[in-house]
Amino acid sequence: MRYQFQSNPGQLSYKPSIFTDAIKTLISVNFAIFILQTISNSEMTFFSNFGLVPKLVWSEMKIWQPFTYMFFHGDIWHVLINMFVLWMFGSELERVLGKKNFLRFYFITGIGSGLGTMFFDLQSMVPIVGASGAIYGLLLGYGIIFPNRIVYLYGIIPIRSLWFVIGIGAIALISSFNNATNISHLTHLFGMIIGYIYLKRPVRFKTVWFSIFKKVLEYKIQNQEKKTFHALEMEKDLNSILDKINREGFKSLTTEEEERLYKSSKIISKSKKKD
Repeated sequence: MRYQFQSNPGQLSYKPSIFTDAIKTLISVNFAIFILQTISNSEMTFFSNFGLVPKLVWSEMKIWQPFTYMFFHGDIWHVLINMFVLWMFGSELERVLGKKNFLRFYFITGIGSGLGTMFFDLQSMVPIVGASGAIYGLLLGYGIIFPNRIVYLYGIIPIRSLWFVIGIGAIALISSFNNATNISHLTHLFGMIIGYIYLKRPVRFKTVWFSIFKKVLEYKIQNQEKKTFHALEMEKDLNSILDKINREGFKSLTTEEEERLYKSSKIISKSKKKD
């Protein structure tokens, strides 16, 4: 895939520079991690710990996963295509936005697309990996900032970058209803949505992320409070049964009290083993 300027009636051929600073760093890190995960023969261990596993993010507080999943890829073609598109379209964006703003945009779209996918299925234990969410965010940004640039599909078919972005967005939307493939089209779609929101209203993002993590933490705390309340109630009930045994003997217990005593003792012994 290649592209050209079409900012005026005369077309000017354009080729991205070899590497801009942020692009060089991102590509180097992604390939280094891919080599590491490949030679280690422990891909599933990496994916379960550093890929995005929705249920583990909130149930085990692996809150780094919406960030780290962007640096791991499923296979060589996955990482090659993502890095190629990052270089082709990201180089131009970095020159316009500057290194700092470009990296902010890249990570916000990547993290945002991961969180969007996660909240769509909080119980999922399937790891999501790849920089595709951020890449689709960059493509959206490219289409908005350079709407009249010409992209050559398959090196033959000319199309304006804005229409190209609308097209791949429509494909991502339609494909998100199909769960038959291993590709997370929903992550692609969220990458574009987050990218659009960021470019239109960037100031509100700090509030959005704070609100999201606050909700996750509140859910976790409420869960813990419920467990603590039930534990206190169980302990209170157990103490009353033990007091009765102390006063009147074990035979004085009813069948229901014996069952409660057995269940409570079992739960307490299990919790002590976990500690």
